[in-house]
Amino acid sequence: MNLVEEQCVEDLADLLYNFLPGSGNTRTAFPLAAAKVQCEDFWVGGSKRPAIVQLLSSTLGQRRHKLSPLLLSIVRQSITWRRGKGEPLTRAEVGALNVLLLRLSLKVPELNDPAFLESLPGDLPESDVSPKPKTATVSDEQAKTLSDRLIGLFEHAPQRRGYEYERFLTELFAAYGLTPRSPFKLTGEQIDGSFKLHGETYLVEAKWQAGLTGQAELLTFSGKVSGKATWTRGLFISNSGFSEDGLKAFRTGRRTNIICADGLDLHQVVHNRLSLIDILDEKLRRAAETNQAFVPVRDLLP
Repeated sequence: MNLVEEQCVEDLADLLYNFLPGSGNTRTAFPLAAAKVQCEDFWVGGSKRPAIVQLLSSTLGQRRHKLSPLLLSIVRQSITWRRGKGEPLTRAEVGALNVLLLRLSLKVPELNDPAFLESLPGDLPESDVSPKPKTATVSDEQAKTLSDRLIGLFEHAPQRRGYEYERFLTELFAAYGLTPRSPFKLTGEQIDGSFKLHGETYLVEAKWQAGLTGQAELLTFSGKVSGKATWTRGLFISNSGFSEDGLKAFRTGRRTNIICADGLDLHQVVHNRLSLIDILDEKLRRAAETNQAFVPVRDLLP
């Protein structure tokens, strides 16, 4: 597997952790779902999350054609198991799964069926969501529009996708009252836009690419930010995420003047009706405390 696939497997393991038990059930469990698609030999048992990672990585690496059937099998069993627990599988969780699969260039028709998605409750179980936003949120209609727009980006041709991505981000910032400004060009450099949060101006860099964003791109954007007024900050959005080595090298020996978000961060904000303002505030706090430019939403939530 390449680095993008390895990162995606880790994100899938985080998402799928609560879909099924690891054992102790004769009808619904990860090893039983794997057996349904002849991948039971990839389930190693032991600690649940490492076992999920092993199952997914082995299937992806050795029987790639089985990954979509495996995930569909997991979802089918999860519907039964979660309902029995009183915590039904949600549309937001299946939506997050579909986004991650698209990062692997996979799409499971059954999991994208509008009738199936409409049949699912829309929110995460109470134990899995963050506290109610303290600041601005969006209406149900706005949330659905943003959610559909985000998933729909994968359907556009590459030439069109960049424009639609900028349009989505502008609408996202505007929905939270962050007064976005469209892309603009200064001498020798392109800025993908800007917004204002609590009176502070943030420049935006947005990347939609197959590979993980590394140190060089982070340094370039950080340099753009530091070349402006001393109070300017930056938000770097990379749909595919950031390399661990790049993030580590970027924060070594320097103070960060930017924060970062990946595609799954955006998905969780719009699908789970989180406050973008609260999420940005938490990212800023973590950056101030740890000098880490990127702390994913999944690590910010309790």
